[in-house]
Amino acid sequence: MSAPRVSFVSLGCPKALVDSERIITRLRAEGYEIARKHDGADLVVVNTCGFLDSARDESLDAIGSALSENGRVIVTGCLGAEPRLLPEKHPNVLETNEP
Repeated sequence: MSAPRVSFVSLGCPKALVDSERIITRLRAEGYEIARKHDGADLVVVNTCGFLDSARDESLDAIGSALSENGRVIVTGCLGAEPRLLPEKHPNVLETNEP
């Protein structure tokens, strides 16, 4: 049986990048493979930024792209702190985690 594959998108500030690196390290330690493309993954994780309006828009676009390419998306990062936004914009997100 092959290892589950996760594609990852990291957006935002240096803190978000560190968070992304920690998540990826943990996933690898638990036996996941990191996929380069969304359509080759079992799941896509999008680590978002919501500090500026432009960053929020970029995050929402990345979530939309991941949903279109894969359909199985978990969102983490700053947009997770806005619980009403994601269900309105992207109701098919599997799960949202706050930073």
